[in-house]
Amino acid sequence: MSAEDGLFAQGFKPGPRLRAFWRGALDLVFPPQSLDGGPAPMAGGLSAETWSRIHFLDGPVCDGCGLPFEFDTGDRCPACLAKPRAFDAARAACLYDETSRDPILKLKHADRLDLAPLLARWISRSARELIEEADAIVPVPLHPMRLLHRRYNQAAEIARPLCGLTGLRYLPDALVRRRATQSQGGKSGSGRKRNVAGAFEVPASRRAQVQGLRILLVDDVLTTGATAEGCARALKKAGAARVDLAVVARVKERPGLTI
Repeated sequence: MSAEDGLFAQGFKPGPRLRAFWRGALDLVFPPQSLDGGPAPMAGGLSAETWSRIHFLDGPVCDGCGLPFEFDTGDRCPACLAKPRAFDAARAACLYDETSRDPILKLKHADRLDLAPLLARWISRSARELIEEADAIVPVPLHPMRLLHRRYNQAAEIARPLCGLTGLRYLPDALVRRRATQSQGGKSGSGRKRNVAGAFEVPASRRAQVQGLRILLVDDVLTTGATAEGCARALKKAGAARVDLAVVARVKERPGLTI
């Protein structure tokens, strides 16, 4: 076969971090455009129009799951009061909708690692109360086979600069996904829980890293919370004193959005 069959290109295809480096170098010569194709942003990222459309969660939210309240009605929503989550508290920077999903999916599926520091800054603001109480940050892990296919873990790419912003310890390998699971997309809440049941663990060699610590678990999107709860159970089983969750965005009953 020849180069036209794609083998040549695949053999020399640069990794996402190398592409991010060259993208940054090119930004010095060609000023970056906004992600949404609008007017050039004041700083790299989103145009002013897009910023105004993102529903950042600045008001009162449920302490248990980060659900926004219309009014400050208490610490927890009825669902969290009726059935507490495996994680202790959660915060999301914004709602997951047609506007916010664009940078999230670009990071997750389009090798846009340059977006990770921006999303980390969003979390550093929305989860500041949880960050103040945390000892270390742990990203939600990918299974090795999925990591091999995707070549990076988007949760880890967000968690790393978040540690740089906050000074918290970064524990990227404290939690592993020992079982390959199907995509959570399209599954019901109960189906998501069954899909990730027993999928996460803290390896015996890493348990000393989390024992007695207050862990901030980081992911990109919170839907039903099944994945985060599976991670929280594994961390607490290994001796973590507390597990909180910080995500870029959370769904607010918006069926049909692709995650």
